[in-house]
Amino acid sequence: MSEIRALLREDLQGRTPYGAPQLEVPVALNTNESSYDVPAVVVQTILERVAAVAPGLNRYPDREFAQLRTALASYLTETTGVTLTADHLWAGNGSNEVLSHLVQAFGGQGRTALGFTPSYSMHPIISRGVGTTWVDGLRGAPSGIFDLDLETAVTQARETQPDLVFLCSPNNPTGTALSLEVVKAVYDAAPHAIVVVDEAYAEFARPGTPSATTLLEGRDRLVVTRTMSKAFAFAGVRLGYLAASPELTDLLRLVRLPYHLSSVTQAVALAALEHADTMLGMIKVIKAERDRLVEGVAALGLAPVPSDANFVLVGGLADAGQTWQALLDQGVLVRDVGIAHHLRITAGTPEETDAVLAALAALDPSHRQEPS
Repeated sequence: MSEIRALLREDLQGRTPYGAPQLEVPVALNTNESSYDVPAVVVQTILERVAAVAPGLNRYPDREFAQLRTALASYLTETTGVTLTADHLWAGNGSNEVLSHLVQAFGGQGRTALGFTPSYSMHPIISRGVGTTWVDGLRGAPSGIFDLDLETAVTQARETQPDLVFLCSPNNPTGTALSLEVVKAVYDAAPHAIVVVDEAYAEFARPGTPSATTLLEGRDRLVVTRTMSKAFAFAGVRLGYLAASPELTDLLRLVRLPYHLSSVTQAVALAALEHADTMLGMIKVIKAERDRLVEGVAALGLAPVPSDANFVLVGGLADAGQTWQALLDQGVLVRDVGIAHHLRITAGTPEETDAVLAALAALDPSHRQEPS
């Protein structure tokens, strides 16, 4: 071990950083980005908004990002039917920073966070990064190996008695959504925990899938996180946000860095929210390609997990790593999420769907998992 590595905190020794391959390939479907460029009308508004703030970049940005919080509250109110104000909203440089604020405020040494694996890999990374003990809860329900039913979740919440609980709906990497009954039951079973429902992919959910924002009233420990990276096709901007009780969002000011959202970031996000209908207009096409992926891989004899997100977890592979490489050899980059016999594939353009289905069809039959 090198001298500098030996100085690293003991609880970080041996850990690996988060990261997905960033490779130049014809078809990149590994990071759940949108395959569609930002529309020209939005680009023009972005340029105008940035030009307006540029002369004042010698000054710090609005520390409270008040205009942005108001716009985000209006967007959520319109799309979820839940009346929210700026005081209910918080934002950061991507939802990961928002999650980090939550863990900094309510986690830390001597505290415990519970999540249900497999789920978003950044939840444990962020938690452990500030010394929070992470508990890998288990999924599994009669309806499917990746579902989380009420009884399973409640039992683990009661046994752990955590300080933080992470729920993901739709879940990454499985694409499965949670019922609100599960959220309510976990909230009640962990009476001293901040319960975080990560809804990064909520806009892609199938009809009838409710948002946990509808549960916020009267539940001061409940938090719903969102992002503009996915449905808004804004991954390069890094803007995530949450909705919670005004008292909870106020406490996050204790841990945020000063002026953490730049004037440019605020201006660009406001431009996108001004054109929310245009930005979200791509969702219908992406959902159609997701559903075509499900049908297409099933027709090839593989086992797709029904998805409420902009990706599909595909099972039925003999060796996920070998299949990942075989697809890459054909110019198609997907995600190996570390689940045996499964790969995750982002829903892209119709042409990208054609390409990934053709690449899967071209695989040798040895890539298929033998029936048990």
